[in-house]
Amino acid sequence: MTTSSPGRQTPASQNPASRDSADADGHILHNLMLFGEVLRRLGLDFGSGNMLDLVRSTRDVPIGHKQDFQHAARCLLVHRKPDQPLFDDAFKVFWRRPAHGISTRDLRTMGEERRYRTPKVGPAPKDAPEESGNPEAQPAIDLTRTYSAQEVLRAKDFTEYSPSEISQARAMLSQLSWTPGKRRTRRLSAGDGARLDLRRTFRDSLKYGGETLELAHLSARVKPRNLVLLCDVSGSMEKYTRMLLHFVHVIAGEMGRVEAFLFATRLTRITRHLRYRNVDQAVSEISQAVPDWSGGTRIGETLKTFNYQWARRVLSSGSVVLIISDGWDRGEPKLLSKEIARLQRSCHRLIWLNPLLGAPDYQPLAHGMEAALPYVDDFLPVHNLNSLESLARHLSRLDSHRPGRSQARTKAPEPEPEVENQPKREINPALASIIRHRPPET
Repeated sequence: MTTSSPGRQTPASQNPASRDSADADGHILHNLMLFGEVLRRLGLDFGSGNMLDLVRSTRDVPIGHKQDFQHAARCLLVHRKPDQPLFDDAFKVFWRRPAHGISTRDLRTMGEERRYRTPKVGPAPKDAPEESGNPEAQPAIDLTRTYSAQEVLRAKDFTEYSPSEISQARAMLSQLSWTPGKRRTRRLSAGDGARLDLRRTFRDSLKYGGETLELAHLSARVKPRNLVLLCDVSGSMEKYTRMLLHFVHVIAGEMGRVEAFLFATRLTRITRHLRYRNVDQAVSEISQAVPDWSGGTRIGETLKTFNYQWARRVLSSGSVVLIISDGWDRGEPKLLSKEIARLQRSCHRLIWLNPLLGAPDYQPLAHGMEAALPYVDDFLPVHNLNSLESLARHLSRLDSHRPGRSQARTKAPEPEPEVENQPKREINPALASIIRHRPPET
């Protein structure tokens, strides 16, 4: 008996072509050795003993039963779980019919085929030499490397997104991890802290008959910090507003405890609108709730409203504040400096995200940006997906301590210039005698 193809056995007398190929290529043992060599080239780790066991297994598991032989070979030659798909692909290609397919003689392209998953098998190019008389001629495999749509989308500016690209970008945003650091709480739990846990120490001593042999300690619990978002929806930010609202919706859906506000000439809280799972419905509700959408910008007045009405409620426990704005302001720069300094003192970290910062020639020359920068802990861009990924990594690496902050130096009031021929003030004689005869303080 000899094999013309895996899974079918035909007598050698009825298939002379198979008999000739067997004489040329060798018996089934030679094919098994070739199969083992292919697997080793693909990175599978097994020894000669495993190949001997595979040869012995053909006595009990006929090689004509392709599925049973595949399971037996997998059990003997695969020792790591990630190698199972690679073994299945190699088995399928090696033990296939030789006509119309990838050649079983040379499988060096298996690694590339596995990388690209679905290679295109097509006719040979016109200028290639024709091979005649070889039934096992290997067809041309098109492994042309193409561009990655995701990489192009990551570097593309938000203003150039189409509606379909916005939905793709939102799916990519949901894969990021938004963790703005952790903070220590006043509550204690079992741990390796310096404080002694007397209750647990006495309870554990009962194991040793009341002898205190082990000391239990307490450590402070840690919780994730809250995140507060202040997003500018004025006319100058209209090109970025929709994509930034998708960004805010993704963060609110993942973290849960997020406070979000929109501002232009006034401040509007939109936290409850972000609870909608459908982002289009959430954006529609938000646009109706904000009366000054695409209007002017008064950052100082809106920050003053936030500091006096919302700061004590939403900035507890060392929150991280994100201000998303281009810095164009129609208000007073002095008011903006005063209120953003107060906001910085109230939070753990103040991060300003500016979409214009992604331009290589950008300079913060706007009056609002100049007034706010001395009190900003981190000044980062937010114009594409790469910048948002950098923001996610930056938030995850925030230090537990507050950064060194620069406070504005207030100048001492200059003395009033003396006016010549200014009449001197006369002191009451009775008051002067009281001051002169006052006993010294003890």
